[in-house]
Amino acid sequence: MTAAAAKTRAALIPLFLIAMGVVGIENALTRYFAVAKWSEYGYWIISIVMAGFALSGVVVALFRDSVARHGVILRTILPAAMVIAAAVGYQLVTANAFNPLQLQNPTTWPDQVKNIGLYYATLLPFFFLAGLYISLIFVLNHREIGRVYGYDLIGAGLGAALALGLMFVVHPFLLAPVLLIPLAISTLFQPGKLNWLGAGLAGAALVAGEAILFLGAPPAFSEFKAIYAPLNTPGSAVVAEIRQPRGHYLLLENFTERVDADVSNNAGLMGIAGPPSTYGLYRDGNRIASLPKAGPLDAAYAPSALSAAPYALRQNPDVLLVGLSGGYRVAEALTLGARHIDGVEGEPVLRHALTHGLGPSPALRSDPRVTLLDGGPIAAAWRTGPNSYDVIDVSADFVDAAPANVTGVTEEAMAAYLAALKPGGALSISVSIRDFPVYALRVLATAREALLAKGISNPADHVLIYRSAWNARILISPTAWSPADVAALQAWCADRSFDVSWRSGMDVVAARAGLFNDLPSVSFDTGQMTSTGPDDAIANEVAAVLAGRPSPSSAAFHLRPATLDRPAFYSSLRLEHLDTLIKRLEVLPQAEIGALVNIAVLGQAIVIALLVLAAPVLFRRRAGGTKERKRLWPALYFPALGLGFLLVEIFLIDKAAFYLNDYSSAFALVLTSMLIFSGLGSMIAGNCARMPKAASLIGLIVVGAWIAAMLVGAEQFMMTSLDQPWAVKAALVVLAAAPVSLALGLPFPLGLIQVGDGRALPWAWGLNGAFSVVATPLANLMSRDIGFSSLLIVAAGLYALAFLVLPVAAPARRTAPMFEPAVPTDPFRDIPEPAPAALDPFPGRNSPSQTSPA
Repeated sequence: MTAAAAKTRAALIPLFLIAMGVVGIENALTRYFAVAKWSEYGYWIISIVMAGFALSGVVVALFRDSVARHGVILRTILPAAMVIAAAVGYQLVTANAFNPLQLQNPTTWPDQVKNIGLYYATLLPFFFLAGLYISLIFVLNHREIGRVYGYDLIGAGLGAALALGLMFVVHPFLLAPVLLIPLAISTLFQPGKLNWLGAGLAGAALVAGEAILFLGAPPAFSEFKAIYAPLNTPGSAVVAEIRQPRGHYLLLENFTERVDADVSNNAGLMGIAGPPSTYGLYRDGNRIASLPKAGPLDAAYAPSALSAAPYALRQNPDVLLVGLSGGYRVAEALTLGARHIDGVEGEPVLRHALTHGLGPSPALRSDPRVTLLDGGPIAAAWRTGPNSYDVIDVSADFVDAAPANVTGVTEEAMAAYLAALKPGGALSISVSIRDFPVYALRVLATAREALLAKGISNPADHVLIYRSAWNARILISPTAWSPADVAALQAWCADRSFDVSWRSGMDVVAARAGLFNDLPSVSFDTGQMTSTGPDDAIANEVAAVLAGRPSPSSAAFHLRPATLDRPAFYSSLRLEHLDTLIKRLEVLPQAEIGALVNIAVLGQAIVIALLVLAAPVLFRRRAGGTKERKRLWPALYFPALGLGFLLVEIFLIDKAAFYLNDYSSAFALVLTSMLIFSGLGSMIAGNCARMPKAASLIGLIVVGAWIAAMLVGAEQFMMTSLDQPWAVKAALVVLAAAPVSLALGLPFPLGLIQVGDGRALPWAWGLNGAFSVVATPLANLMSRDIGFSSLLIVAAGLYALAFLVLPVAAPARRTAPMFEPAVPTDPFRDIPEPAPAALDPFPGRNSPSQTSPA
């Protein structure tokens, strides 16, 4: 190995550790947002990260000569500066008084916008310094771009894996102190005479940084989180805790925790006891289930619960329960006379609590009538086959219990349920109407498509709807409901003061006179009620939705069916009516706010990207008297790569989440696999520098073939292998990510080689970073409104564009004097002839906040 090559290898170890630490700090910040705030606001972290990288690329481009001249001393002191900037930034973030709920209040939102600005001001220095450091490594090791880039990506991938692994043992609020360490120890591996200085500075910075984090005000749950009030109730106690990448779980005991069941107001008159006291299980500050206390499960309240009607219509049923609510749904079904129960629990911690218990909460008692199935609800319906169940019961808290659970109420899921029902069987789906009754209409639209796909020409005859003041139950049958069924449901509801909102042939106007629970129709545009007496907003629109006609709500909201390609449950807002949404911001459900956050981040990202795109107008003449060569292709090539990579990655994460029935493990597998295999692809690119166009063509063919295979066969393959063990499916996910990731690792270093020397090199890095942050909110909005398959179609076009604009021939190497004007020798320089180069440390990669449910 030559001396220059040895120095390059030595410089790559610090780069590896810095990349690991930067991704780790980013993970720590997004986990803080998920736990203390709401996860959708973590998108701002991505915007800040890429803004810092893009800004550092522009600065290196503008001041290349000075940066290169002082590169070694900068490389020596930057890790210490990064440690201090990260510690101060994280501490100021946790002290920020940002309150998302006040963003929805017209009188308080200006102060919250200021708080958002403070997030940028406190975090931008760290990510700017990180980008500056990584660009320096490329400047000082310009002869092996592919190898350096590969170490960078692999370090980032392993950094993501490290952060996720730490989440099993470290409290999410304490991740940042641990993840400062890779930044500091990177100086121990710095080559050259100044490594002792860097190590001393970094050590002192680490001590100071840890002191800032541990001696400052500790992070805490904000007062608007669901856990805040019960956690601060007198006598409240945390009786169990679980730390995992998918969330921070706390089991609370206090007098406020009871089974979250919608029971009749007439329960006392009927002599039925109310829901019993329980433990409350919270994930990232949001309540997801009740867990039982010691002793037999008390489900005496079951006959008065809204969910009980199907068991009255179908005596002694065979039941598929989707979502077990800590075991209480099992106890309810048995109390109501279920003969046999197959149970599906999609949330992994809830499932573990059922089988092994959680803290003082016992496991579900063994019962020969109860079988707990593996996998998600679609897999369960497919596995059992047709004519298996009298009742399929989807619990009220199932969708909100885990991000992957939204696939359980898609068109494909309902088709699987209908196929698994016996003739005359009933599918029962609960929908909350306390925020927006429109969610019930969306479930109806989805049910209509599933019934039509089964060959049923008149879906209205196969649907019954009944409700309380807070929730609706939609009953769907593969056979038309009989008059006897309708009469039995009406009598059952009347005894409990529930309302029937739909039966075939219903006179909606006449039914208003007998309503127990008023549900007025409200205009979203004006906020005014459109009815003057008792009303049922759901009943008013059911006939139109089941017939596929426009209804009053369809003008303001999307009533489209949910599918596996477009599964988002809380995606009813029409974003094209942005002015109306802003005016009615205070009434929007929190679950819908994520789309508006995406729009805000997208707007910021576009501004940043346009500024970076315009950076060449600021480039000065080079010291040698020559001008920068004007080239258009980098302005198309590098944005296309930044956008395309993320679109592919987000598609893979979503499909893996459905396949594995767990978003967190899907994210970890896809992110780590894509970064590592892309890094390996970058190393290969270094050997293809003389044939960039041919290498790019091979990569394009691989990417195109992979995309075609995903669009044509991925869903069918997943459906037929859903019953495989988790480890097998995880291996298949990695296997699916490997070839496309290798191919995606080629274009970026090939493009850098073509750019050659000059300020265009760090500008290309800035472009890639800037458009990567554009891709994140753009991909989320596309998948929400168009579908995940659209991400692959657009990505294919972007990579084709990149191939077309990439020049055919690699630039000829220039001699050392042309890389840099003559300057006095710097005594700190240990590597001669630096060529200006910079590179996005994590180009086109999706950070954890970009798909975190939390």
